[in-house]
Amino acid sequence: MGLKVKKQFRVLFVVLWFVLQAADGLRPLRERPRSWGDEWLVARKDDNELGPSSAWNITGTYRGAWRFLQSSNTSSRFPDFMKSSGSSVLELVTRPTKINGVHYVQGVMIFHDVFDNEPEAGRVQIRVEGVYIWPFRQLRMVVNSGRDGEFGQEEDYILSNPYHLLGVFSSQVFQESPQDKIRKRTQSPISDMDKHCNVEISAQISRVSSTQSDGEHDRYYMEGLMESPSADDDGDCFSPMLMNATSVNIEVYYNKAVNYTLMVTFISFLQVLLLIRQMEHSNTQSGAAKVSILMIGQQAIMDAYLCLIHLTAGILVESLFNAFATAAFFKFVVFSIFEMRYLLAIWKANRSITNGEGWEAMRRELSLLYSRFYGILLGGILVMYEFHRYLRGILVVLHLFWVPQIVSNIIGDSRKPLHPHYIIGMSLTRLAIPFYLFGCPHNFMRIQPDHKWCVTLGLLVAFQAALLILQHYLGSRCFIPRQILPEKYCYFRRVDHDSNNITDCVICMTTIDLTQRPDDCMVTPCDHFFHSGCLQRWMDIKMECPTCRRSLPPA
Repeated sequence: MGLKVKKQFRVLFVVLWFVLQAADGLRPLRERPRSWGDEWLVARKDDNELGPSSAWNITGTYRGAWRFLQSSNTSSRFPDFMKSSGSSVLELVTRPTKINGVHYVQGVMIFHDVFDNEPEAGRVQIRVEGVYIWPFRQLRMVVNSGRDGEFGQEEDYILSNPYHLLGVFSSQVFQESPQDKIRKRTQSPISDMDKHCNVEISAQISRVSSTQSDGEHDRYYMEGLMESPSADDDGDCFSPMLMNATSVNIEVYYNKAVNYTLMVTFISFLQVLLLIRQMEHSNTQSGAAKVSILMIGQQAIMDAYLCLIHLTAGILVESLFNAFATAAFFKFVVFSIFEMRYLLAIWKANRSITNGEGWEAMRRELSLLYSRFYGILLGGILVMYEFHRYLRGILVVLHLFWVPQIVSNIIGDSRKPLHPHYIIGMSLTRLAIPFYLFGCPHNFMRIQPDHKWCVTLGLLVAFQAALLILQHYLGSRCFIPRQILPEKYCYFRRVDHDSNNITDCVICMTTIDLTQRPDDCMVTPCDHFFHSGCLQRWMDIKMECPTCRRSLPPA
């Protein structure tokens, strides 16, 4: 009870102080020396805006820009402000007071692009409070230290806002590492700004015209000045800063996030269809053995990461949980059901069966396979956490998922292991999400677009897919010089027979005339004869000799 009374007294004191300041500043505004940025405010009050129904509710999210009034920051107290301009985000929550025409304001202001040498982690966050005098459309605030327990339920709007929460999620996962965050808080003097500076913000509020507004929701524009006279009379903390911001339509932003999850769901559905097509293409033991287990495993790990990221975003942003959970579920289906099932089929096709082997040995090998997969999955999370600054480089490495298959085709001289539709479809669907996050200028994660990186990633994946298509139609070693190729076994080699020139093909149970053309007969390394068509169809199913069960080299 005492805490509640103390909080109400504090809010009333802040409002009265601001009202006294504003009353002193609104009437003789042009008679006072420059303070609070009064020369940047237009304190005009129209008669048709004085009614009680004209009060604008400026609660919401604002996005805009900041720049120093001078060319750069000339103060030596806070040299961290190295850049002269950047972007900013402002979260405001207002509520009426007992004083007519005055609203109490709390909020958070985030300055981006502050540190010149840290483009990915160059942001500063401060808490502000003040008053909004709506008859004059003036907003006046000061920086508050934001100690625990001082903000109440008004902060719930900021903490539950999808725009704010997804911005935090974006900075944590894609832009700012935890080490950067800790280092900035401990080393940067900006974190103690409120102890050394009286940061004062004054702004004029105006309504955006209906032609520029999104939908039926009112949008507002604020423009003003931020000053910071030093608390110990040592000069300004930093040069005066001009600021402007426009309110964000959260509904439009919400729809962007929902449309993104629909895109991820549709992509996952396409990937399921492509995987089914590929599994039908390699439904035999010989066909599955030609597919690289590393290639499928790497794609399964990528889908597992995407599942975890979307699930985390859904848990963080409660209002978007259903949308992100649906996308995470489909990614879970892709990697846990289809890709892991295909991974197991490839492992069984490549596994050599020995006589007398029991279930215990097979279970140990299978446990080892799953242990390696989930060990690599967890290890990758630790690597990305430790090397967060190089996340885009890690993404490039993850998108080299076709390389194991290209190398496997060259080593084993495999014939058409992958369906062309699977190669092209997977290449395009794997690029959709990174292209949206790092290439779309208005993505909901608010990541700055990097078109050069997107072009590099697209060319890299396209080059891998082109090599696989060439291997499919021209041969697995078509681009390898013959001088460095290993010697290949010839199934049409000549064999000398002293007396018998006729033998039987154990596949079709018909005779083979060895005196006919050599192309009609194929000889295995174990000196067994078969019709060419019979043995080729057999090797599409099993790479074993039909007579003695010895393993056969690729044809």
